[in-house]
Amino acid sequence: MARPRHYVFLVPGFFGFANLGDLKYFAHVRELLLAALARQGIDAVVVNVKTWPTSSVRRRAHRLLEQIAEVTPEGDEPIHLVGHSSGGLDCRHLVVAGASLATELPAEAIGQRIRSVTTVATPHYGTPLASFFMTVPGARLLKLLSLSMIYSLRYGRLPISALLQMAGVLVKLDRQVSTDDPMDQVYDQLLGDFSAERQREIREFFREVNQDQSLIQQLVPAAMGTFNAHNRDVPGVRYGSVVARARSPGVGTTVSAGLSAYSQASHALYAGLWAATSRMPNDRLPLPNAAQVHALTASFGTLPESQHSDGFVPTLSQIWGEVIHVAHADHHDLIGHFDDPTHDPPHYDWITCGSGFKRPQFEVLWGQVARFIAADAAGAQSEAEVRYA
Repeated sequence: MARPRHYVFLVPGFFGFANLGDLKYFAHVRELLLAALARQGIDAVVVNVKTWPTSSVRRRAHRLLEQIAEVTPEGDEPIHLVGHSSGGLDCRHLVVAGASLATELPAEAIGQRIRSVTTVATPHYGTPLASFFMTVPGARLLKLLSLSMIYSLRYGRLPISALLQMAGVLVKLDRQVSTDDPMDQVYDQLLGDFSAERQREIREFFREVNQDQSLIQQLVPAAMGTFNAHNRDVPGVRYGSVVARARSPGVGTTVSAGLSAYSQASHALYAGLWAATSRMPNDRLPLPNAAQVHALTASFGTLPESQHSDGFVPTLSQIWGEVIHVAHADHHDLIGHFDDPTHDPPHYDWITCGSGFKRPQFEVLWGQVARFIAADAAGAQSEAEVRYA
């Protein structure tokens, strides 16, 4: 009897993109995951999802549903959803909302085929950065940070002058000082290095961002309680999470970042983001269950506290379902944005956190995700019929 083909959808996160010309959000993940699934005996199709950058979770989930319907044939082939950052919330909402998302699509049939949801550094209980970015200057900084990530994927590293100014902007935002002009200058500097065609693509990307920024409000810690109440786990779907914690900025991380001026400037930007994320209210975080506590303490030595994070999302906010993997890494290390320029194709770091996450740890992480996807597939299939009862 032929093995069923499994469809795996990679969903980008907040301000994320699937493809921007030859730039790919999951540039290294797709091929690595395909190979890891093949080793698990899974014949898989892995799809990069193109979604709306900052639209509401519901709108993004609808877009995910559209692309699943476009790619997967009719039948009972298993579907697996893997979401990085807020992309994990899109996946959870799609499983719950089902047919209510769109009457013109076979939503119920698709929903019954979903076997697993894997969330990677997802803010299940929110992140203080959402509140930070809801201000006018904060929104401008977020746009600049997104462009800087695109720039790093294209050119390998940012101009050191841009890094220093962005780190300075974070400090000034914290002190409620007007910073519009420096941000405009850095944005124009970075955008000017792209070709005219790529500039048009980037401007179109940010035009979509400007049209709808509902997602920012939804990621505020106070709002996520309502989201979780309406998006409980669905029977028959296996839920797992990849949880990350980067080192708290200090003397140790400054030394680990290296002696170069570029690394130190990049680390300063990381320190500013980490400081903003560290303000997570303790009463908004979950109490991990025994299995989750064991997974976290086995890797970190102690249970993380409310101020610990990957630089963007509090570590305890990332827990949902089975803890598949625990990483010493920053938010974008997990999807391949770490420093390894000699690898083919090269990995480029966006910010330097000093955690030492490299290609071997990256391969272990996605190998464990593949094992989670592969595990108990037949059992999950037999339970699918109860989901929409």
